[in-house]
Amino acid sequence: MTVDQYVAAEQTRLIEELCAFLRMPSVSTDPSRTSAVRDAAEFSAAALRRLGFKTDVRETGGHPVVIGQGPLVAGAPRVLIYGHYDVQPAEPLELWAHDPFDPVVSGGVITARGASDDKGQVYAHVKGVEALLASDGSLPVNLTFLIEGEEEIGSPNLAAFVEAHADELAADVVIVSDGAMVGPGIPTITYGLRGMTYVTIRVRAAGRDLHSGAYGGGVPNALDALARLLAGLKDAHGRVLVDGFYDPVRPLDDRERAAIASVPFDQDAFMADAGVTATPGEHGYTLLERLWARPTLDVNGLSGGFQGDGAKTVIAAEAMAKVSCRLVPDQDPRDVLAQLEAHLTAHAPDGVDVSVTAEGLGHPAMTPLDAPSVQAATTALRQVWGRDPVFARSGGSIPVVSDFQRLLGAETLLVGLGQEDDRAHAPNEKFAVEDYLQGIRVSAALLRALARPTA
Repeated sequence: MTVDQYVAAEQTRLIEELCAFLRMPSVSTDPSRTSAVRDAAEFSAAALRRLGFKTDVRETGGHPVVIGQGPLVAGAPRVLIYGHYDVQPAEPLELWAHDPFDPVVSGGVITARGASDDKGQVYAHVKGVEALLASDGSLPVNLTFLIEGEEEIGSPNLAAFVEAHADELAADVVIVSDGAMVGPGIPTITYGLRGMTYVTIRVRAAGRDLHSGAYGGGVPNALDALARLLAGLKDAHGRVLVDGFYDPVRPLDDRERAAIASVPFDQDAFMADAGVTATPGEHGYTLLERLWARPTLDVNGLSGGFQGDGAKTVIAAEAMAKVSCRLVPDQDPRDVLAQLEAHLTAHAPDGVDVSVTAEGLGHPAMTPLDAPSVQAATTALRQVWGRDPVFARSGGSIPVVSDFQRLLGAETLLVGLGQEDDRAHAPNEKFAVEDYLQGIRVSAALLRALARPTA
């Protein structure tokens, strides 16, 4: 029986099993869901045990990690498949067409929280192994699964876990499916992820809020000061004005620009989906280049002073902003943090204290297009989809990917199985049945393509 025949014959059961996984409300950020998070870990472990994997549910400082190790294949490469079983909160519940943890399969789509991010994608890999074993009788690589339960809260314990278990998790290639294709039926290899420096900026200008009639014109205003500081971080075209910010940035070469230009991209559809009428940004780069391959700085939140209805004549003593910088190779998030601190301190108005607190740091990640794993994945995706894949970067960040590169010295292979419009993190999250079944076929083909002759 071939993989295709197996998937066709078992399609109903494969969908039912995924729906059982999706019924578990494994919301990692919600303490009331702790038992459901563990249930999802045990479900993942049980699925791997049924395939003959040596599987453990390991404790961390938070939610558990599932490790599953396949049988030893002498001389074959080592492959690690990473995914996560935790999901985002489903609120606001009133925007869902049905209970988010009661999956509905209709019109060729599975709708539920976690359907695409990431239960459906990681389970496609588990079932890909099942289909490959049914077809070939054995695995062609030394395979380990690492499925965590804290990705949606920033994986606070994963890097330390990987470092402590680096020998056990040793891999030549790490496969990550926690993203999307650039469009339906367009297989995609993501070879670059942006990193992140996320900070809270606090400005203090007085001991308390002050009456604007009694003190206006004679004391510093925290909101004025913060507005000036934020405005001074970028020019009118979105170029960051922080000293040293661009110094290590790896320039886009002609090959990458050509690869990005070849990606199918509908700018009008992008604008309509975002609800915008313009796409301003750094001069000299296309929209996709700015979204995927250039660093950014964005204000994510502001607060301070009077926020209620009506009027209250006060001068704010304090103000706060949340700011994120998306980073590209070879920027270091710690260096960017120091640069922001230096810039804001140097430009603070008289009488104003500024503090900068790091809320999240993540390194960018890049896999060369000529890496052996990328070439193998190209072959596998072509076999399954009947067309060559496109090569894309992502504007998002998955910090654990750079951790795998740094701690394991492994190539990272990002093959998204879902779609950009799967509504991850939003109401009515979905995963097309065809993408799930194709993901199973892709997983089996990837493992075959990554194998090399035994020594």
